[in-house]
Amino acid sequence: MSGVVQVTLAEKDDGLRLDRWFKENYPGLAYGRLQKMLRTGQIRLDGKRVKTSTRLEEGQLLRVPPIDDDAQTSQRPPRPERQNPEALDFIRSIILHEDDDIIVLNKPSGLASQGGSGTRRHVDGLLSALEKNGERPRLVHRLDRDTSGLLLVAKTRKAASKLGTVFRTRSARKIYWALTIGVPRPQQGEISAFVKKMQSNIPGTSGEIVRVVEAGEPGSQHSHSYYSVVEQAGQKFAWVSLKPVTGRTHQLRVHMTELGTPIYGDPKYQIIPDGETADWANAEGLENRLHLHARRLVIPHPSGGKLDITAPLPPHMKNSWEALGLDPHRYDMADEDEL
Repeated sequence: MSGVVQVTLAEKDDGLRLDRWFKENYPGLAYGRLQKMLRTGQIRLDGKRVKTSTRLEEGQLLRVPPIDDDAQTSQRPPRPERQNPEALDFIRSIILHEDDDIIVLNKPSGLASQGGSGTRRHVDGLLSALEKNGERPRLVHRLDRDTSGLLLVAKTRKAASKLGTVFRTRSARKIYWALTIGVPRPQQGEISAFVKKMQSNIPGTSGEIVRVVEAGEPGSQHSHSYYSVVEQAGQKFAWVSLKPVTGRTHQLRVHMTELGTPIYGDPKYQIIPDGETADWANAEGLENRLHLHARRLVIPHPSGGKLDITAPLPPHMKNSWEALGLDPHRYDMADEDEL
């Protein structure tokens, strides 16, 4: 067992979460033990108590208590994707943009951003195939498993730190396209509501869902989005452009349901006003998959300037647009700037 170590954080540590720093430097250290050391004040940053979510800064002094040598020397579980040519081919096939700092992926619907219970294949794991010179690309933000479109990846820790600040300060401009069941009224507006995660009580669904709750309810968070109807197919469907201001779990999906116009193909929130699941929409012959796409992303680039990128519609949404007579080429990008 080693003694107390005082670590002066380097440039490469800047912006890294404390729990991530320990995962990289002490990969054998159990998360539960890390939390205990934090609760008891054994780990300190510039002499102060800290949390797992604390962001580190270059030059800070981190106190690391005695940790078993086994925890220091143990290695991460091998990532099979790292040497898997199929994983490399796939991840490269969905790259829309790449430079020295960032990669922008066009994530397909059905692929999780990160691992979880029962999830073996996900973007975060596949990124191991792109590791270079000991630096592994890392996700800057996430998309729901069934949401397609633009997913930003940092190639270096420095870029990740800068982009993390962009997203935390809401300087990233994100535009989503969705197909809703029914036409939102009014056709342009904003939604501001408090939301909370809870267990689903809707027949046919399971697991955790998000619901709109009263302001101030314990565990609730404020959420804010803008929306605008671009085009409609009669009164049954609408093509809606969405701009999230905050980034809560399932935010856009919950907001559209709150308007009484859920996103088509949503397995958790596809509900009509009387509380029944909106299965009637399937009669249109549209593929019953979530029709929510991260279409456009505008962010300050880590090296200066601005990145403005769009992702084409995924096959199932493109087919639906054609079936309903919606033409994405009619869309004036200036309309997005008015949201």
